[in-house]
Amino acid sequence: MMKRLLFAAAAVGAGAITYREIVRPWWRSWGVNGEDVVRALAGDELVPGAPVLDTRSIEIDAPPSDVWPWLLQMGYGRAGWYSYDTIDMVGASSRRIVPEWQALAIGDVVPTHPGGGFVVRGLVPERALVLYSDSQIVMSQATVARETSAESPTANVEAAGAFLGATQPTEFAASWAFILEPIAGGRTRLIERFRVKFGETDKPWTAATLPVVGFGVFLMTRQQMLGIRERAESLARERTGGPTDLAEGSRLVGGRTTEVVAAPVA
Repeated sequence: MMKRLLFAAAAVGAGAITYREIVRPWWRSWGVNGEDVVRALAGDELVPGAPVLDTRSIEIDAPPSDVWPWLLQMGYGRAGWYSYDTIDMVGASSRRIVPEWQALAIGDVVPTHPGGGFVVRGLVPERALVLYSDSQIVMSQATVARETSAESPTANVEAAGAFLGATQPTEFAASWAFILEPIAGGRTRLIERFRVKFGETDKPWTAATLPVVGFGVFLMTRQQMLGIRERAESLARERTGGPTDLAEGSRLVGGRTTEVVAAPVA
């Protein structure tokens, strides 16, 4: 019995060390080098001294001008998040640029659900989009939603929100930056950075649940970055007359056929 306990303890210890030293650094800095992780980016000043800092990047075979429109139209009830839509959207994320969603300004809300979302705090065309939220903004948006009888979120979005609410401290501040950097060959590096600071927790289990939430965020944002790359590269090929149309209702995206969505899904 003692040998089994010692073996189990050793296995747990080895797993914890592997996660801390290998797995967590990998998903918190996916696609970036050491310099990218520590260098200052737009929006860092919104959450100073953030203990949670995730920086990820991806290279896109398209110029910033073909990436930027996809960022401007993100959001629930808009073009979506280009990620796992069954979790954070109704229907599918759009595969076309929607002109009426291209106007975004400082102070606008990029919705995550019918009653609120991230506030735009930084906007430099074709260079940087910085979103921000904190506990006061969330409470204020919830109050307005109740007073105006805002549309209720769908079951999938409501479930995701309930999970986050149960597993995170109530007090928080978070910034989410999308940075576009031109690179050689008319290409773009897309960098995403999360900075999060939590207040005193009223949920003692958060020390165990926050890593789970963090890994889930990584999976969502990784898929999002791949989705943005896919759409931007298709747009670049279409703009330059490259091989995009394979048949009616389809186009070549990333080497495979993808259905073209002719209209946005609210």
